[in-house]
Amino acid sequence: MDIFFAELIGTMLMVLLGNGAVANVLLTDSKGQNSGWIVITAGWGFAVAVAVYAVGWISGGHLNPAVTLGFCCIGKTSWGLLPFYVAGQMMGAFLGATLVWLVYFPHFKKTVNADLKLLCFSTKPVIRKPFWNFVCELIATAVLLVGILGIFNAHNGIASGVGPYAVGILIFSIGLSLGGQTGYAINPARDLGPRLAYALLPIAGKGSPDWGYSLVPLLAPLIGGVLGALLYQAYT
Repeated sequence: MDIFFAELIGTMLMVLLGNGAVANVLLTDSKGQNSGWIVITAGWGFAVAVAVYAVGWISGGHLNPAVTLGFCCIGKTSWGLLPFYVAGQMMGAFLGATLVWLVYFPHFKKTVNADLKLLCFSTKPVIRKPFWNFVCELIATAVLLVGILGIFNAHNGIASGVGPYAVGILIFSIGLSLGGQTGYAINPARDLGPRLAYALLPIAGKGSPDWGYSLVPLLAPLIGGVLGALLYQAYT
């Protein structure tokens, strides 16, 4: 249960700060409105670093089913713990998204564009080409796993103390380099939990949660996470 609650709190904190940055950039009359992609990617990088610092000492700070599944496939996490990790991550993401809605409640009401409201919860591609959107998310998540495993490899000597900060830099880098097509979910919980919150919450003027696209940020990161973990294991 320690793992479940740690992943719930950590993922909630990550989504609150990450999607909070998105809301700050996209919603009408926020202080950060129109401040751009750099702010969003930096916000997500800092969000992940803070969340891993907060709970990493308890659960490892996976905060992402793709990370947990990848770790299980290479023997770094027990398969028996997978349900506890994923349940905590999904619930935490839902709660984090709900908190973003509460923080920016007046701005959600004032924002007219329903697509911008959805983007404060979940991802949406700029060019909707499901195959290429899938490829993008798969590659980006594979890079995520290779990067995480490299950062916490004992040979680098940075895991203690600096490791979570380095993961934040990794998230920032992936967003800057690979996030322009899909908005880089690279995390099934980060997309599905908030998308479900968007569907259920009484958000003023909201549109469709776009369930038709939701399989891409759900499945591609899971496959990419496994491939990234296996690739790292193969060459180390």
